[in-house]
Amino acid sequence: MQKIALLLLMISSIFSYSQNKETKKILNEGKLLFRLEKGSWYGTDDILERFKSKKDSIGGYLSYETETNHIHTIFFSRFDSDKILVRYEFDSLPTPNPIRIDTVKHKATTLEQNLIAIRQDAREKASSNEDDFFKFYENASLNFIPLINENERNVFVLTGPQVSGIVLIGNDYKLKYNNKNKLVKKEKIHNSILEFPYNSGDKENKTVSTYHSHVITDYISSTDICTLLLYKDYVEWNQHIVISQKEVSIFDLDKESLFTMKRKAWEKIYHQQKEKK
Repeated sequence: MQKIALLLLMISSIFSYSQNKETKKILNEGKLLFRLEKGSWYGTDDILERFKSKKDSIGGYLSYETETNHIHTIFFSRFDSDKILVRYEFDSLPTPNPIRIDTVKHKATTLEQNLIAIRQDAREKASSNEDDFFKFYENASLNFIPLINENERNVFVLTGPQVSGIVLIGNDYKLKYNNKNKLVKKEKIHNSILEFPYNSGDKENKTVSTYHSHVITDYISSTDICTLLLYKDYVEWNQHIVISQKEVSIFDLDKESLFTMKRKAWEKIYHQQKEKK
């Protein structure tokens, strides 16, 4: 498997821009989710350090992209969700140092109100879990990422680890809302959850690539890409492969590029390499 992974890494580096309309959308959406989550990570670190007195008043947080491609991260009041306690502005790719911190303009914009509304609804749906749709795991928590564009209003729900040293893939969801912020559909992106350690623990045999299979969809998901980018600086592997019934997706963590190939072509390479052993 290690040799095959290296071969596919070489192939994907040559054809890294060979994508179709669907995989381009997945890649772009995954990168956006990653940037939003980075903003939320850095905003959370800053508000807990800089504004300790506001901690007990926080009702929630979220991040969104502006028309200038900057990332805004807001923390809203638990007593009035229309009141913004702190608003951070980050560059297109957030860093620990925000461009601006606003504690004056407390009124939430229309976009912020809609993002807060669908995020809070998704949290309430998960919390009540009346139909047992959501799954919960020990040492893990659900993260809610609302996303609104011209055509869609969605909340992506990712499972994040509460312990260090591991990456969690799976147990993620997509909740779709109409323009009145009413839930119209909810989907499971994966049927299960997988745990990947940061490293192999063997300096002589480092992990080059990791993989998992997809049953629900043909390609890697935007939530997969988001998670892989969030942890790429912590793991020793630089490639992740997703195998479905018809397609194989190969994501390069360093280049942040996506390459796909047919499952039949993948199997042909696999058997050729196996015969050479």
